[in-house]
Amino acid sequence: MLKIRPATPTDVNAIFELILGLAVYEKLTDRVTGSSDLLRVHLFGDRPYAEVIVAELDDAPQERLRQRVVGFGLFFHTYSTFLTQPGLYLEDVFVLPEYRRQGVGKALMMAVAKIAFDRGCGRLEWSVLDWNQSAIQFYESLGATILPDWKICRMTAETLAEIATRSQTE
Repeated sequence: MLKIRPATPTDVNAIFELILGLAVYEKLTDRVTGSSDLLRVHLFGDRPYAEVIVAELDDAPQERLRQRVVGFGLFFHTYSTFLTQPGLYLEDVFVLPEYRRQGVGKALMMAVAKIAFDRGCGRLEWSVLDWNQSAIQFYESLGATILPDWKICRMTAETLAEIATRSQTE
């Protein structure tokens, strides 16, 4: 039996293990510089920056008398100036490879979509790697539109530090 629920602080280590699994899948293990301790602070500290839902399966191997967490979705609020409405950005959704094609990913996506709807969000957005055709097909099967005209822009922590330093001297 599949259960989708909000993450709790006791889930942080399992979530971080899934993040490491996602990094392996995306061939980006060298980019993981965080820790489960930082994740705990950022999800459950005085100022939470994101929210997580987890997927548990009854028939997955149990650890510490709990159901096994086999997937997660991490998201946070955004705001659309054109819609003048809040939105949700789904940073990552990941399901362990051995539990894919069993409805777990779809259940996670539907749960995040319902959260967005219940909160009056005007949109739910996320990114997908251009080489990940199975994910693209999955998202399109859910009714998502892959936007061809938009590129993701990013400033790293190093760039932000440079800009902050530069702005103090200008």
